[in-house]
Amino acid sequence: MYKNFDEVVEFATNFRHNLHKNPELTWEETNTAKAIREILDKHNIEYKIYAGTGTVALLAQDKEGPHIALRGDIDALPLEEKTDVSYKSVKHQCMHACGHDGHTATLMAAAIWLKQNEDKLTNPISLVFQPAEEGGHGAKKMMEEGCLDGVDMIFGWHNWPAIKFGQAVCPEGTVMAGNGTFHITLKGLGGHSSQPEICKDPVLAASALTMALQQIVSRQVAPQDAVVVSVTSIDAISGVTVIPDSAKVEGSIRVPTNELKTKVFQQIESITKGIASAYNVEVDIDLRDRYQPTINHKDAAFKVREVLKDTLGENWQSNIATPIMASEDFSYYLSKIPGAFALIGSDDGVEKHQKACHNVHYDFNDKLIKPVSISLMKLANFNF
Repeated sequence: MYKNFDEVVEFATNFRHNLHKNPELTWEETNTAKAIREILDKHNIEYKIYAGTGTVALLAQDKEGPHIALRGDIDALPLEEKTDVSYKSVKHQCMHACGHDGHTATLMAAAIWLKQNEDKLTNPISLVFQPAEEGGHGAKKMMEEGCLDGVDMIFGWHNWPAIKFGQAVCPEGTVMAGNGTFHITLKGLGGHSSQPEICKDPVLAASALTMALQQIVSRQVAPQDAVVVSVTSIDAISGVTVIPDSAKVEGSIRVPTNELKTKVFQQIESITKGIASAYNVEVDIDLRDRYQPTINHKDAAFKVREVLKDTLGENWQSNIATPIMASEDFSYYLSKIPGAFALIGSDDGVEKHQKACHNVHYDFNDKLIKPVSISLMKLANFNF
């Protein structure tokens, strides 16, 4: 038994540091899952296993009220950490650079305190420790195995360095964008750089395609629609006097609606075929759908805003523009049941808390653990 919630927060903070020191990549979170389950066992918290490394803690399952789920993600990223923290990752090319260690620790703090006060709970609560958020569609796999069976509403959150500490956003409607990727191979005819007239230059075609794709946002999409088309890679390595046979152009898109995703993909395909024809090269186009937009439900988002106001104070609302153009597989949950997702600020003026997610100098702000875990418990109808 903990004397007060601050003791739980201290425990969760140390747990977070241990997770940060020992990160695991998407679908490889074996030891992370083991650590989570050991703590749940220690505190006599019942749980079920989903998707191998996923864990759902179960509280007050005999209660009659609405079944509320709270979610935290557990996977890390393939980055080489460059912070100077004492709990720096010990694994090469593996780092908690998105704060999932903090999300997990925050959810664990809520789980422990709710268990200690289980007799006061008025409804069933599930705490979802989800693997494979970083492009692995972990939420989809968890759902397919039944992690939301019987759940009436779900809530989640993400720390956000671009928002000041003590502020947050949780709009009705789209809070984070959907995304997709394109992988285009232009096949020409290589040869000596002194004889371009007898070649079919895929590098020139790739350059033209890169410029043309930028016109989708500027000329094919309304200015009011938040859309991003980014060419992120052009691969046409060759000798300095050699025109190569092929070039590969890759990138990603971000969109606020599935309808716009369809439109943008159609434009990419149309423009690419036109460029290929104009530059006399063949083309292979691979368009890949990834995550859908994260779209908050009205009543659930209102509940989150009321809780954040109560926890963070009257000035909790950030003026950051939404939707954020990053993507989240929490969208899978919101496509099935009501719920909402919040972005909660971590920028307290400390440089490492201002670094963007997916940055090698990033570190989760431990000061978030207490207010966010309290907010999560309030969302689960616990009177903290």
